[in-house]
Amino acid sequence: MIKELGAARVLIVTDKGVRAAKLLEGIEKSLEHVDLDYEIYDQVEPNPSAETIHRGLEYLKQHKSEAVLAIGGGSSIDTAKGIATMATNAGHILDYEGVGRIKNTPIPIIVIPTTAGTGSETTNSTVVTNKETSFKLGVLSSKLFPNLAILDPSLTVRLPQEITAATGMDALTHAIESYTSKAASPVSQAFAMQAIKMIGKNLTKTYFVGTDIESREQMLVASMLAGVAFSQSRLGNVHAISHTFGGVFNIPHGIANAVLLPFVMKFNLRACTDQYKDIAIALGKSVSGLSTIEAAEKAIEAVIEMNQAMKIPLNIKELGVSIEFLPKLVEDSMRSGNVFVNPRLTNSSDIKLIIEKAYKGDLGDC
Repeated sequence: MIKELGAARVLIVTDKGVRAAKLLEGIEKSLEHVDLDYEIYDQVEPNPSAETIHRGLEYLKQHKSEAVLAIGGGSSIDTAKGIATMATNAGHILDYEGVGRIKNTPIPIIVIPTTAGTGSETTNSTVVTNKETSFKLGVLSSKLFPNLAILDPSLTVRLPQEITAATGMDALTHAIESYTSKAASPVSQAFAMQAIKMIGKNLTKTYFVGTDIESREQMLVASMLAGVAFSQSRLGNVHAISHTFGGVFNIPHGIANAVLLPFVMKFNLRACTDQYKDIAIALGKSVSGLSTIEAAEKAIEAVIEMNQAMKIPLNIKELGVSIEFLPKLVEDSMRSGNVFVNPRLTNSSDIKLIIEKAYKGDLGDC
């Protein structure tokens, strides 16, 4: 399939953990079987930096690679997208922050996710950390959709429980924020709702059983569907805030989303009660005899129960967030385009309040 894209040499983009887990072995054999030359760039870190992308670009040029093959989680996929972009475009990856700034089509991007969470294999974006400003910025373009994505659940079977939990809740956050986004459409909502149902039925099973290949497959498909949804609708306040946690504190994206999600849902409750009622039902909650607002609150309850079952912290203080950085966290969150499609109108004071409540673990009314 890579050869059909016209590439004779491919750069595998991954991290040392994926390589150490020997997840590349079968893929390498497949490439060797059809005489495809490949090199491995395994320097990807969580919340990948612009420097990591440009080191990868030099590695790609050195080996004259004609396509990138991302194998790993969202960080590997984002890095590969950045490398592919800069292979055909001038300047620096940070020059392309925002929407639609990429002029030239990147080299082919092939993606094999090893986590069920980011949905990056079907999105039009990459997220890059600017180390100088501790800011995670988004680069969005229709040119960033991968050319090929392969979902293989066998690659997710050996995931540690904490990564299964964090990435699974990342996918659920994508689906919930997409479903309730101001920019949602009937099409994006259909994808998002199906993802919510599948995650509700399968995430805790993958966490507690681990080796059940069917639930692993369902989670991979759900993550992909959520990616399709939010690539159309954008997201919301959870992502606006969680990206700042990654940039300032280097907190893994999925776990930041998981902890923030109940607090943002509480903030949004009055703005999307009907949608939250739908979500509560999709997550298996009984809403018979309840008012719409009571039914909507069941959606928040379901998310909290999933977090608790998988030992995810109930506040952001436990993640290492320091409230001393609150002004920067608020300022950087407000830079995100996701704030403007959040279902409830949001200003900087609201972001400040959400972070403060998440820090204290206070789910009282916002």
